[in-house]
Amino acid sequence: MAVPAPLSIVARSALHLRDVGPATVSELSRSLEVSRTSVETAVGVLTQAGLVADAPLVPGGGAGRPARRYAFQSDAGAVVGVDIGVASIRVVVSDLGGAVVAQRTFDGVAGRPDGPAKLAAVIDDIRRTLADASIPASRVRTIGVSLPGIVDDAGRVTASVVIPEWSGIDIGSQLRHAFGCPVAVDNGVRLAAVAEHHLGVAQLVDDVVYLSVGNRIAMGLILGGQPRRGIHNAAGDIGRLAFRGISNETGQLLWRTAPTAAEVFALARGGDRDAQAELDAFIEELSHGIAMLIMTVDPAMVVIGGGLSEAHERLLDPLREALPRHIRLPFQVPLTEARLGAEAAAHGALVHAFRRHPGEVYGLDDMPVPPITPLPHDAAAPDTTEEKK
Repeated sequence: MAVPAPLSIVARSALHLRDVGPATVSELSRSLEVSRTSVETAVGVLTQAGLVADAPLVPGGGAGRPARRYAFQSDAGAVVGVDIGVASIRVVVSDLGGAVVAQRTFDGVAGRPDGPAKLAAVIDDIRRTLADASIPASRVRTIGVSLPGIVDDAGRVTASVVIPEWSGIDIGSQLRHAFGCPVAVDNGVRLAAVAEHHLGVAQLVDDVVYLSVGNRIAMGLILGGQPRRGIHNAAGDIGRLAFRGISNETGQLLWRTAPTAAEVFALARGGDRDAQAELDAFIEELSHGIAMLIMTVDPAMVVIGGGLSEAHERLLDPLREALPRHIRLPFQVPLTEARLGAEAAAHGALVHAFRRHPGEVYGLDDMPVPPITPLPHDAAAPDTTEEKK
């Protein structure tokens, strides 16, 4: 993994004020181990850019006037993350310090008649979220987008079996035109993996397999601390190949004893033998596929997300029991439930926006992604979808 270049003194000063808190020039100078003159110059640049302003003075023990303090202006702008799905559209908005200040969930694009109508719904949902939070669209500095499909590095949808009308369409360019700011687009499962690595269950782990198990099975890879795209941007699109019993056309999971996985689990929990047998066969097949991924990548952790992760230990315990039978080596890879649940991809889109466009967010090309602080569950806006994703 390439060693990142050292941050500039301006970026280091901004980083300290953003992530640590207000400070004087002397405090910054000591903390950063650079001269007062360098810090004064950096603070001047940041003040002129609107990222830093005077903080309330803190009375000292001496007789003189307290030293001037500076604070990062997190409310100087906003960053948006949006996760687009057929069943739901999730929008999160953060300030420049990474604190989520607004979050909404809307009906997905499934009911829209065509590609333009689906895009119009996404634009309207973003605007409604901003309006409800009293955030002018002009304050949005960049937007991150998560969607189902193979997305190239420029943000064009190469292929999507879930939203086929968008295949070949530059969704990022359409949203840039609508909001007048840079847009970063990527695959939803990859961005869910990014979120679990940045603020979820895998924060301290640099080699992670994130497996989304829901209506479909897909994978996101974090290798060396970075999301793996692959030369054709298709890394992780393994559901139709690595797991049998899946519709080859759409990648949809097919169930025999009930229409949905939730109903199969409910029947099995109630003692239905056929449903239990179907679940046992599914878990055996899933564990075999996960074992293949483990032996291919040799990750430090496997994270299970997606809708079926809501089965919790009824899914994870049998998987943990089955994996050693397939791997048969003297080590175990931790298999963990995702922490962020259905909110993962939207928060991953937020991280992606900060990472891809730091210059537009901060005016500094070397500014790192902030720690993302989600809203407490009881503070999020009510779910307006009829059916959750």
